[in-house]
Amino acid sequence: MSKIKINKLTNANVYMNGVNLLGRAEEVQLPQIKHKMAEHKALGMVGSAEFFSGIDKLECKIKWNALYPEVLLAAANPFTSTLIQVRASLETYNSTGRTEEVPATAILIGTFKEFPLGTIKPHENAEYETTMSVTYAKLIVNKVELFEIDVLQNIYKVNVVDMLSTFKKNIGG
Repeated sequence: MSKIKINKLTNANVYMNGVNLLGRAEEVQLPQIKHKMAEHKALGMVGSAEFFSGIDKLECKIKWNALYPEVLLAAANPFTSTLIQVRASLETYNSTGRTEEVPATAILIGTFKEFPLGTIKPHENAEYETTMSVTYAKLIVNKVELFEIDVLQNIYKVNVVDMLSTFKKNIGG
């Protein structure tokens, strides 16, 4: 039996506030989780070290394949959060072919900070890319919550383990 397992995620669907937008998004750039690190250096240390000090801002970009008024109406309002779901099928392959296919879902909540009026070229589809400032992100693969981040609620969980439980207890919150 083959020891090599290859995961492939090659397609997805986007939902906005529960509305299925099948075939409307051309590309989704999910947030990149960046740990902020604070440098520590002191007398007697041979070098310096960095330690976790928080999470950098989260951002999502979606490239739409046409003008969709319902998308631009949501993107135009900077005071209302929008729920985005990106649902995909994660396939696993080995030497015998596809061995497994499981759901993978990214859930995001945020407000749009950029929305275009479009790039229009002769004889080509117009391009529209929105940028969202994300305050909540969660990734679920095969019903397993890999991580959950909610910057407004001080939630940071990895595999459902609260990474901030002691911190929140220490600050009384």
